[in-house]
Amino acid sequence: MKALQLFDLTGKTALVTGGTHGLGMAIATALAQAGAKLVINDVSAEKLKGAVAEYAANGITAHGYIFDVTDEAAVEKHIALIEKEVGPIDILVNNAGIIKRIPAMEMSVADWQQVINIDLTGPFIMSKAVAKGMKERGYGKIINMCSMMSEVGRDTVSAYAAAKGGLKMLTKNLATEWARYNIQVNAIGPGYFATAQTAPIRYEGHPFNDFIIKRTPAMRWGQPEDLAGTAIYLASHASDFVSGHVVYVDGGILASLGKASNEE
Repeated sequence: MKALQLFDLTGKTALVTGGTHGLGMAIATALAQAGAKLVINDVSAEKLKGAVAEYAANGITAHGYIFDVTDEAAVEKHIALIEKEVGPIDILVNNAGIIKRIPAMEMSVADWQQVINIDLTGPFIMSKAVAKGMKERGYGKIINMCSMMSEVGRDTVSAYAAAKGGLKMLTKNLATEWARYNIQVNAIGPGYFATAQTAPIRYEGHPFNDFIIKRTPAMRWGQPEDLAGTAIYLASHASDFVSGHVVYVDGGILASLGKASNEE
């Protein structure tokens, strides 16, 4: 196989959970542009309809399905439906997730459990359901969306950090169990990205914006397209002997203590 063919996803089917907006949509778009048939899901019919239309406007056919990644029965039902209607799932991106910014002392157990269920239990349920078919076919790629909070802590995100730290270790454990079936399980850990959610604070003079620019060795926010190459690599034959890793796409934040205030 020639070098560029290693990254070709033609003939593959990719399912991106929560691929209706933000970084999930950026990753889904990249996989589709690399040749994969695209499937996305959400719990909101309105979001799903809007996303399918947005993909279509960009020349991409997206097959949309409504189900909750924390509902095991619904997941198994829809995985079977997707494989019947679209094709065997070769690539799974566990992207669906939430964050609740609440100080730990004020966080209810209900809020804690909701974050853990969606951000950690959801990827376990999805991976287990999809891996059954991957095992039978002797091939599969699973990509979990970790975070810098898989490595470091930050105020008000205790549940999110616990879930993402757990997702890092789930990635390693599933990689260990399923490598014998030629299923590679890896993860992407995004840094701080320019999305609709961060737009209100991404301007010069905002304390957090200035902090990110100074803290990031690349001296900028990530752009959604910065995730494309990593996603395609982990979804393709180029990573067939790579498993159990988290690739941090963060502009160098986790590699550095950051610049001192008097440095150029």
